[in-house]
Amino acid sequence: MTIPTLKADFERHFGVPPDLLLRAPGRINLIGEHTDYNDGLVLPAAIDKEIRFAMRLNGTDQIRLAALDFDATYEVAVAAIAPIPDGHWANYQLGVVAGLLRHGAVVPGFDCAFGGDIPTGAGMSSSAALECGVAWGLNELLHLGLDNMTLAHLAQKAEHEYAKVMCGLMDQFASLFGRAGHVVELDCRSLEYAYFPFDTAACRLVLCNSGVKHALADSEYNTRRQECARGVEILQAKNPKIKALRDATLPDIEAAQAELGEVVAKRCRYVVEENQRVRDLTAHLAKNQSLAEVGALLYASHAGLRDDYQVSCPELDTLVELSRQAPGCYGARMMGGGFGGCTLNLVATDKVKVFLAHMKQGYHDQLGLKLDTYVTTLADGVGEFLNEE
Repeated sequence: MTIPTLKADFERHFGVPPDLLLRAPGRINLIGEHTDYNDGLVLPAAIDKEIRFAMRLNGTDQIRLAALDFDATYEVAVAAIAPIPDGHWANYQLGVVAGLLRHGAVVPGFDCAFGGDIPTGAGMSSSAALECGVAWGLNELLHLGLDNMTLAHLAQKAEHEYAKVMCGLMDQFASLFGRAGHVVELDCRSLEYAYFPFDTAACRLVLCNSGVKHALADSEYNTRRQECARGVEILQAKNPKIKALRDATLPDIEAAQAELGEVVAKRCRYVVEENQRVRDLTAHLAKNQSLAEVGALLYASHAGLRDDYQVSCPELDTLVELSRQAPGCYGARMMGGGFGGCTLNLVATDKVKVFLAHMKQGYHDQLGLKLDTYVTTLADGVGEFLNEE
């Protein structure tokens, strides 16, 4: 969606031009899946798939939203906002407004039109982009002076309270803090972060979309959080220093195996091992990335997600196995909440074309399904459009 098109669509809906144009990117996560809500480590990056917003204050008490991609509108008074049943698309924006009001901001009526190219259900966090774009835009229009970390927490809370998904902070953080050409390690306990250059001259991050909409993901995601919390409760009884799975070790889990039970022990083991994989991977990046070793960590992450955390599905597993025979592929894993969405593949730059052909043919041959793919570029986080396109 070009800027002129976005401006024209906004004016068609609201009769006046917008005051602010901005973009909010989706994200990939190189490694560190389901660790964020366990006070762990993650390694995401913003990508060049994004949602674009046109916004203005409208001088009334009404919030007026226009979803351009599916030609839908929603209007509500600021004072009347509340979660809308059945997963309504406006919940993401309304949840942000609720968070700003709770934070003490005075939010008047505003108009917002938005659309983009982040595939829904593919695990690239279109929901976080929706939340962060509106949060950033209102912060600008209302001169609130909130920093990006505060906006990330507001957007996360919106997802908890309005979308009813108890996500960690990673998705919102990545959308706001992305930096072109870098992945960013976030410590989800201390909120300290560090950028690592990711050289796409030697390799590219390629997404293969299983085409499966993760219908189970929201409910199972919340179940995994509960299982992890139960694990912490049991481990803490033996060692009061364990405040989150971030603090546990494999020997801790082994010693509590009987009390944890098989399922909860698996969840705990996965989180402990995945945190270590993030540390190992950033160590490789810091010393000019050994691609084979990075790829091996991606495959190990997928095995943990499949076998211990049990959030994969046959389509994702098929794609990961296909990647093992694909020319130029160093490693792959499922990405996102699970039960569908994309695999993330680390592919030699000069082999991307033949890799894509191999994956598309293999996916069709094995499952009879069409495969959509995306070769990503690492992008900056949420920001204003400054130039015409």
